[in-house]
Amino acid sequence: MRVRRFAPVAVAALAAGLLTACGGGSDAGDDKQTVTMWIYPVIPDEATHRGFWDKQVTAFKADHPNTDVKVEIFPWAKREESLTTAIAGGKGPDVVYLIPDQLGKFGKMIEPVDEYLPADAKADYLDNLREAVTQDGKMLGAPILTSTNPLMCNAKVFAAAGVSEYPKTWADLLALAPTFKAKGFDVTNYYADPTATLNQSFYPLLWQAGGDVFGTDGKSVAFDGPEGVRALTFLKQLADGGFVEKDLLTSIPAFEQTNVAKNKVACTWQHVPADVETFWGKENIKIFPPLSDVKSVGYGAVGSLAMLKGSKAKKAAGEWISFATQPSVATAYDTAGGYFSTKKSAGSLYAQDPVNSEMEKTLPSMTVGSLNESSREVMGVLAPEIQAALIGKKTPEQALADAAKAADALL
Repeated sequence: MRVRRFAPVAVAALAAGLLTACGGGSDAGDDKQTVTMWIYPVIPDEATHRGFWDKQVTAFKADHPNTDVKVEIFPWAKREESLTTAIAGGKGPDVVYLIPDQLGKFGKMIEPVDEYLPADAKADYLDNLREAVTQDGKMLGAPILTSTNPLMCNAKVFAAAGVSEYPKTWADLLALAPTFKAKGFDVTNYYADPTATLNQSFYPLLWQAGGDVFGTDGKSVAFDGPEGVRALTFLKQLADGGFVEKDLLTSIPAFEQTNVAKNKVACTWQHVPADVETFWGKENIKIFPPLSDVKSVGYGAVGSLAMLKGSKAKKAAGEWISFATQPSVATAYDTAGGYFSTKKSAGSLYAQDPVNSEMEKTLPSMTVGSLNESSREVMGVLAPEIQAALIGKKTPEQALADAAKAADALL
């Protein structure tokens, strides 16, 4: 599991001072422009990653001789703190790679990219991915890659338990749980440690129940409604029945120590093939649409190139974003990093791969939820309450009500 631990980022105080200079150059006349982009290790091998962007900068320069692009690759760790500090000091980049909850966090500091992207480029995005980066009708970033967390099942476990039908709904999963338990298997897994992101754990269930994290106005939360109670009650049924690994409710052990890695879990929505292939064998990985209650929906990350309002070279930065996110460039980037395309015109990037081709089919079912500047803080107060319910300290109703009270105070 790609567990994310979030550190609080104080960005609200930066908004007033954002319009200090970022990057270099000027939009005036035909002067030389400098566009600085901050990116992170999407391609794990550093030399390959650097070589990719060096090649793109050279190609861009051929058509834009007056623009110099500087690509700076930073580590994932403390990336928000570094960006916040740079913006506060007037030394932020022109372009930066952000995921949707960061778009919400830094939203007041971002220049929407709509006017810098051709109409056909905007129309080419998968509808749900364009929506994932849109706030108040404006695209805060240009998506360059995406991922998907559908339902993934272990065929070896199904065979060992004598089960041939794979679950489609919550009811199916609960019905299968006693059979797997009797054979020594967990029907699924759930990470309830508060440091684990809810994007890959609780939120998909909330969306599947027809709920959402925030109210339509973004100024209050909605996860404590009947949909949230239904989702948490479903999880509590799994925990109380002994159908999930108990240790994961209170800790995050090394992956190889988990029942998923030990081939003792039937299905999961909290892992992807890259996590389990070494342990399960690729031939045993079966991909299905996300589970359904009211609807079938899962979480998919979306990586975007965003422009900061403080850029002094917005036109040049927009041209670079348009170039870097066009299908030919983005497709090469996606496949090098093991991600999926955000563009309809790209088609299947993994048609010859039996697992990833099935993953691609689930992309239209993915969402990131609402963009909200307090997403991370709200997650921080909700996660411990979900854990409290699952370990029997509170009822689902009380846990969500307590979390909502704390979250609304934040908002």
